[in-house]
Amino acid sequence: MKNILCLAVSLGMNMFIRSNISWNLKTVLYLCLLLIIFFTMKAHALANNIKMLSNIAYGEHEDHILDVYFPSVKKVGSPVIFMAHGGAWRIGNKDSSAVVKNKVAHWVAKGFVFISVNYRLLPKAGPTEQAEDVEKAILFSQKNAHKWGGSPNKFILMGHSSGAHLVSLISVHHNAMLTPWLGTIALDSAAYDVEKIMKSSSTLRLYKKAFGKLPDYWKKASPFHGLKKKLAPFLAVCSSKRKDNACAQAQSFINKANTYDSQAKLLQVAFSHRGINVELGKDYCYTQAVDAFLKTLHASATGMLVNEVTSKAMPVKENCALVIK
Repeated sequence: MKNILCLAVSLGMNMFIRSNISWNLKTVLYLCLLLIIFFTMKAHALANNIKMLSNIAYGEHEDHILDVYFPSVKKVGSPVIFMAHGGAWRIGNKDSSAVVKNKVAHWVAKGFVFISVNYRLLPKAGPTEQAEDVEKAILFSQKNAHKWGGSPNKFILMGHSSGAHLVSLISVHHNAMLTPWLGTIALDSAAYDVEKIMKSSSTLRLYKKAFGKLPDYWKKASPFHGLKKKLAPFLAVCSSKRKDNACAQAQSFINKANTYDSQAKLLQVAFSHRGINVELGKDYCYTQAVDAFLKTLHASATGMLVNEVTSKAMPVKENCALVIK
């Protein structure tokens, strides 16, 4: 598929360059080709032992939809991984291959239920409102989990990038109607201390656009400042390859969580920011480290993962360079 798409782009660009079409129109047509590739690449085949229900509405807004992946032979009371995609609070989609493909292949094949959620994005809703959307989706999913073979008492929250910020924010102050979940896995958030980010002299534009100019909102949107009591078990994954302070922020959050006697850990991985999302679920020691955390959350998760064995050698040694604190 990738080869066919690359050939199509190559042929398309050849046609545009040689034609008499204006460059403005050529640019538009090229962007259209890229969009076709983007949406095609989102498609991913599912194994025969996995079923999917797509675009289930959990609220009134058109963006309030989610997808559910579950074993074709439905179990009863299975753990549920609930995933919030990233995208700088502005872009992203629940059905992106990077968000679901390897995670579904790894965990649903072992008996987990996997839910991937969409929510309102900027400029329709700011980060705290996005967190409210995700909370609404969790509540809906907990009420309906039995339909998919899951248990409302065995949810694990997961998010990447801005999605990791949202599940971290929910972890520190959440809707009291939510059934307590087993734990949270935050994949490479760099927005634990939003107030500190916004007060910096080198604040990135994406943060300025997301969090605005009001200091009160910065604190409200900050997981670090909202952390005032014991958390459900929490795993913060961060990339050792990032040039910003993502790992330092995550470590500060973990340290503070543990002062409240939380079971909170930092997992530093030698993958890029994108790699931390895409590669999770592949046969790497990174996936095994996340599975080791899952095993500590509930006996049913332990049972599903207990016989896991790495089937092949790591293709790149540094991908096994994990630091767990």
